[in-house]
Amino acid sequence: MRRWLLVLIVIFPGVELWGIIEMGKQIGGWQVLGLLVLAGVLGTWLAQFEGRKVIRQAQLQMQAGQIPGLSLLDGLCVLAGGLLLLFPGFVSDIVGISLLLPFTRPIYRRLLYRWLERRMRNGAFTIRQGPPWGR
Repeated sequence: MRRWLLVLIVIFPGVELWGIIEMGKQIGGWQVLGLLVLAGVLGTWLAQFEGRKVIRQAQLQMQAGQIPGLSLLDGLCVLAGGLLLLFPGFVSDIVGISLLLPFTRPIYRRLLYRWLERRMRNGAFTIRQGPPWGR
């Protein structure tokens, strides 16, 4: 866990900053700023659109008496994609948009499903009912 925290806090922003600087050298600072703003605006629109679609799908499944398992995983992918688009940088934008696109999301959904399954089999992931602080 600490390793991932180190990556998120130190290495990831460094890679993003390096990417912005290198891209600025290639195409210019204003163009980079424009691309980052465009990715943020389009990503926000896509996150809202896909988020509504996932919520509708989950509601339909619940109304049919089904457990919306895959829809919940899709919702987590859309949430993660939207959050990644908040970070300035090209790597986070590319990953964020790929999490939002309906034809690439199943790849992430499968990875998330396998990770959750592994955690549950190892006993590292438990589901509790009620508030986490007790009653």
